[in-house]
Amino acid sequence: MKLLIIAPCLLSPFYVYRGPKEKEYETARRLRELIGRLGGEWQVLAYPCPEYELVGWPRAPASREVYERLGMRERAKIIADFIGRVLTEEKPEKVVFVGVKGSPTCGVFYTSSSNPDKYPYRAMQEFFYLSKEERLKRSKELVREQNFELKLLPGILFEILMARFPEWVYIEFDKDDAEGSIKRLEKALFTTR
Repeated sequence: MKLLIIAPCLLSPFYVYRGPKEKEYETARRLRELIGRLGGEWQVLAYPCPEYELVGWPRAPASREVYERLGMRERAKIIADFIGRVLTEEKPEKVVFVGVKGSPTCGVFYTSSSNPDKYPYRAMQEFFYLSKEERLKRSKELVREQNFELKLLPGILFEILMARFPEWVYIEFDKDDAEGSIKRLEKALFTTR
């Protein structure tokens, strides 16, 4: 057996913190098509969304540092334990992990970064009551106000996963470059290891 372990928001865009936009729908469509081409030896594990598990949905955009303050590391360890148990019991011959560029939890190489001391934590609760249009608008404002930066560092969950399972393949999906991301993933999935 071969195993594709993928961030759930890539397959189901409704997990995205503010709700899906067109690029999330396109990403999910393209990945479903790719998964449909995998042979019978492949299985797919979409693990629980760490951010949904910790904060719920919808939620305000937040950086890696903000999620650290909210206790994400412990939640991420529980999800990593689940993935580790699957790997131990199923003993796949090949594993490909797919994370999300810029995600505070599921970024593979890049995560979002900001000053956690200046974050309006009340926004997490406020987002629950906003309509989709209001969330989209407020998300842009928060990203701008918080001065989020893309930082060369994995998200919290992927930092844990790469430390525990360094022998497997890690791909970062960039929703702003779906074509390039699909090509990198195809190469990882369809080449022998």
